Amino acid sequence: MFIQTESTPNPATLKFLPGQTVLDAGTADFPTPDAGEKSPLARRIFAVDGVTGVFFGNDFVTVTKKDGVEWDHVKPAILGAIMEHYQSGQPVMGADAQSGSGHAEHSGEDSHVVDQIKELLDSRVRPAVAQDGGDITFHGFDRGVVYLHMQGACAGCPSSTLTLKMGIENLLRHYIPEVTEVRPVAV
Repeated sequence: MFIQTESTPNPATLKFLPGQTVLDAGTADFPTPDAGEKSPLARRIFAVDGVTGVFFGNDFVTVTKKDGVEWDHVKPAILGAIMEHYQSGQPVMGADAQSGSGHAEHSGEDSHVVDQIKELLDSRVRPAVAQDGGDITFHGFDRGVVYLHMQGACAGCPSSTLTLKMGIENLLRHYIPEVTEVRPVAV
């Protein structure tokens, strides 16, 4: 098994490509070791000293490290954990864990606007941020303000505010006049 790695715009996060499917559909975010208990693969990665976050996409695993920890020290152990997992035959996700679209549900008079927002996120934004090892999901919409949750490499990325304001906000405002602003939320 050959696992490729790619840097991301977030220097604390590295993208690992195992060359096979990680998740059949959706994404899974494990911002803490406790959250990672639902996944045998996440548990193995969190066992590496210095790992603070794990995120799964369709064909990649994004790992976030502690400040002050060098990639040269943790990358070999993470590669080993991923390789061991795939050789073990265990599932990536536990039986009680679920991956999903990641979007929050929204109903009410703005539901047509929210449907447009989710469609633009799914077709234009999420594929682009997946290339960087992250994901951005809809969290809410209130009086013109779109609330988005950033995951994986996007969470804590120095350029995430610029991406939100200059990229996503401009895109949504262009196509959906009801949108006036985009703000990040922590979940």
